[in-house]
Amino acid sequence: MHDKESPPLPPESPAASPSRRARRVMFALVLFVGASGTASAGKIVTTIGGIDADLKIAALAGLDLTQYADREVSAAQARRLYERAPAQIAAALEPYGYYEADVTGELKETPEGWNAVLDVKPGEPVVVDVLDLKLEGQARELKSVRQALRAFAPKQGQPMNHDAYERGKAAIQAALFADGFLDAKLVTRRVEVTRGTHKAAIHLAWEPGPRYRIGRTDFEGSQFNENFLLRYLPWQEGDFYTQDLLLSLQQRLTEADYFAIVDVNPDIEQAADGVVPIKVTLAPAKRSIYTGGLFVGTDTGFGVRGGLERRWVNRKGHKFKSEVILAQRLTSASTLYQIPLPGPDNRAFNFGVNYRDEDTKTTRSKTSTVAANETRQWMGFTRTLGINLQTGDFEIGDRKEVAFRGNSTMLYPQASLTRKRADDPLFVRRGYSINLLARAAAQGLLSDTNFVQLRGDIKWIRAFKPRQRLILRGTVGTSWVDQFDKLPPDLRFFAGGDRSIRGYGYQTVGPDLVVDPEKKPVVIGGKHLLTASAEYEYYFKPKWGVATFVDAGDAFSGTSYSPKIGTGLGLRWRSPVGMVRFDLGVPLREPKDGVQIHLVIGPDL
Repeated sequence: MHDKESPPLPPESPAASPSRRARRVMFALVLFVGASGTASAGKIVTTIGGIDADLKIAALAGLDLTQYADREVSAAQARRLYERAPAQIAAALEPYGYYEADVTGELKETPEGWNAVLDVKPGEPVVVDVLDLKLEGQARELKSVRQALRAFAPKQGQPMNHDAYERGKAAIQAALFADGFLDAKLVTRRVEVTRGTHKAAIHLAWEPGPRYRIGRTDFEGSQFNENFLLRYLPWQEGDFYTQDLLLSLQQRLTEADYFAIVDVNPDIEQAADGVVPIKVTLAPAKRSIYTGGLFVGTDTGFGVRGGLERRWVNRKGHKFKSEVILAQRLTSASTLYQIPLPGPDNRAFNFGVNYRDEDTKTTRSKTSTVAANETRQWMGFTRTLGINLQTGDFEIGDRKEVAFRGNSTMLYPQASLTRKRADDPLFVRRGYSINLLARAAAQGLLSDTNFVQLRGDIKWIRAFKPRQRLILRGTVGTSWVDQFDKLPPDLRFFAGGDRSIRGYGYQTVGPDLVVDPEKKPVVIGGKHLLTASAEYEYYFKPKWGVATFVDAGDAFSGTSYSPKIGTGLGLRWRSPVGMVRFDLGVPLREPKDGVQIHLVIGPDL
């Protein structure tokens, strides 16, 4: 019997190859894992418990988890980020004195992704047991340095906060430099932490070196000669260097309004033998400023104004300013020439001429005034002493019923004190202004009557919360006059208007005179003035707000004080050209007079 030869097997297909089958299985697994990872991708939310305030902020800032809060991560990524969290939180708490933080928690899967829940037990903090700050000699006696030493943190018994330590160390170094110890060095800087006892010891020591004095002051880039600029210096060569003196010079030069750039610095590279020169870099501002535009005010109506200001007329720093206003109820033209005398009190001589034609509901006047005065800084105020010569025609009463018509000439010396403080001149959140005025005239000395007048104005602004402001103001004035009918309108007291009692028209409150029994009495103005106002503002948007107010007061003569009260609502807009105030005011005692509209554009103080 012969065996038949088996037919040869066909060539093995790839599916039949064990190695190829394995590769297919691996490929399928990769696709499966990839698909699973994509399907389970989501965001991760981190929740930390057990700590709060600064510790919680520090822990969150030190976590990689928080960097993926707005990104989608896979399950593997979420697990890796979560596993790193305990060590990262522990490291983040060490600068606050917590060296034994214990972190537990779990990673929960949610429909949106994952929630990393972490519970932190910070443990017992390391506290400062020894605080050794060494600084010998004259430097330790200076007020600013003593304050920096006293304010150093962390203090004994407080947790070893490394951020506070660095800030305190830098504050002492800065105080030394600011008071002239330009070579001060920190020669000992050691912090010893014993974790077993939870104690820390801080050892710091400075060598202050010599206290520098101010040397030569060099000016660069100015349009004025050096002798003129030297008058602005708040020091004498050889005085001890302080940073406050340099800031004072920078402020004086900036307020002079001559320069676009003012940079005052010690020339450290040239300092030698305890003397440091000062380098002042300046750049001229634009010499001529032209202004103009339309405006509207309830008291003046619509108008246009234009002006020219020369920041400096000559190399002696003289200034010139002029302005013309043409409005419905006011025409004025004024010029001012100023001679600055820089120095510790910032003196200046001022000479001005002014023409004013004003037409209100109660008065019409055309006056010309020539004024000369001296201004200077005095005990925190700007003091002005001068003399005014005023002459012109006036009418008092409405256009149909004129109570007084006359011509007046008054020569009177005048003294004033003004003071203004504001954290932001464009929108005051904390500030005030004070204005005090006294003037007098004697009949026979180019004056038509004897008179003495005193006036005081105060305004106070405080933002108790970011969106809210309280504004209080008050005015008091009194006069002694021999012949009241000789007194021009602008030297009499009236109330009512945008900046007085809203709800009443401009200059419509004051003593009146019955000219025609069948018509309304004519307001003629008074010898005394007393007004007050309270206003509350709420800003529902950064630039927009609403206000409510109550104003009260009266202009009167003798003792016949009968306060008028106005109240209402207003709209506020912090526009690019300044604060815009639109108020609707009503008089409480004369409701028949209706609603008064008041519109004011200008700064708070």
